[in-house]
Amino acid sequence: MESEQDRDAAGTFAHAPGFVTSETSGGLALDRYEAYYEELFADAMQDGVITAEERAQLHRAADELGLDRERLRKLELALSAAYEMHRGVRVREQEGEPAAAPASLVPLAPPTDQRTLALERRVAELEARVRELEHELEQARASFAVEVDVGEIEHATAPGPAGGVEADDPAALERRLRHDPRDVETLRALYGAWGVRGEVDRQWGAACALAYLGAGDAEVEASVRAGRPATGLIEPKAALDGAAWRRMLMHPDEDLTTGEIFGCLAPALLLGRVAVLRHLKALPEVDPSRRQDAATSTVQAVRCFSWAAAILGMVIPPLYVVPEFPGLVDMVPGVPPLTRLGKAALSGRSAHELAYACGRQLAYYREERFVRLLYPSVVDLEEAFLAALVVGNPGLPLAAGVKARVEPIAKAIEPLLERTQVDRLRGAFLRFVEDGGRTNLGHWAAAADATARRAGLLLCGDLTVAEAMTRAEDPRAVGPAMDDLLTFVVSDRYHRLRKALGIACEAR
Repeated sequence: MESEQDRDAAGTFAHAPGFVTSETSGGLALDRYEAYYEELFADAMQDGVITAEERAQLHRAADELGLDRERLRKLELALSAAYEMHRGVRVREQEGEPAAAPASLVPLAPPTDQRTLALERRVAELEARVRELEHELEQARASFAVEVDVGEIEHATAPGPAGGVEADDPAALERRLRHDPRDVETLRALYGAWGVRGEVDRQWGAACALAYLGAGDAEVEASVRAGRPATGLIEPKAALDGAAWRRMLMHPDEDLTTGEIFGCLAPALLLGRVAVLRHLKALPEVDPSRRQDAATSTVQAVRCFSWAAAILGMVIPPLYVVPEFPGLVDMVPGVPPLTRLGKAALSGRSAHELAYACGRQLAYYREERFVRLLYPSVVDLEEAFLAALVVGNPGLPLAAGVKARVEPIAKAIEPLLERTQVDRLRGAFLRFVEDGGRTNLGHWAAAADATARRAGLLLCGDLTVAEAMTRAEDPRAVGPAMDDLLTFVVSDRYHRLRKALGIACEAR
């Protein structure tokens, strides 16, 4: 039910006139027709046996949808592997009269023209050479030892700042704040230093930090108010692109190679997760009639998602209003994944709180960190990561126990990967080895979460709101999370992001 607050906020989520969109990037590549076929095949193998009649129905569906037969074979292999890994039994085809192959699956007659034959010979030669190079590459890679460190995140005590820092040197002051983001005296010095230089937006960031810590005087409070939009939320003139995400919004500790490895596998991992939940009959059901049209909906949370996705250069996920769900917003596994807006998002939330929630959620929908929604546990992340490495290098030396855990996962996801994805994965594996063959998945997960919170803060522009939303989600995370956001709000990265969006404060 639309609330009075929803109607009053109809104009809250807006972009500046002439808003420049960016090419959407970073989302999951999923095919809606394959998703439909996946449902049919999952139903067919529910009891572990695919009958001749069910196989005929699958052939007809593939023909009607115009799906590639080789791609479907890989899809079926992956779904069967996920089923077998979970149930411990093999999927089998029932003996019977073979179903007539649909027209689209009948092999083509061999070519006879000389040009085609010559091209096929050349392709065969190139494929043979590629196989030789791959063999040489795998032999070279197998000589490297790979270590995945998934230990708990260490909270090292940062050394105290060196003495003699110049009070008017912003770079030195920012270095000091990285060690202690709540150092009020250093923040005041930074506020003054940027004021002397006429850097109004940088000074505004320092003012926001001081005001959040309760250390702002009348001048600081006036600076904060002057830098905030009169209408409440930011009204950007342009959207972010993939480069802005990587260079400015992503947390520095979020390892790019680790994220790329996870990103290569994200669609396959999602499909496997959906298959397992369906077999367990634990896949959440969402009423199709609850889906919202982001272009016409007057529900404030839906409008906010549309606004936020445009700013962040993301595709709007399928949105469903589910008042009986008590939470705020979550992802429901599906192909494509669904976004459920619960009771906490539909009433009692300010526009700034929704802006933070939408920015944070959309950050997880980028392929490099989508696995955080599928596998919140670091142990599960380890298995998925090692499975990716096994796909990237089948000869990877692993302990027997680890190999026994990981190989079934690799078997389940590899058939779903296109050749280009496998090549991309192998390239990421090479970079991983060149960087030392180590990653701390606990650190990576924490940094991915920090990136998501930074996206939320960028959209809402209010540290107090960010703290309240973090506390509601996980009170234990408030301290480290706000320390990071305090560091972020006074950083050059934050300033450059605001400039890219066209919302940076200008000299008055």
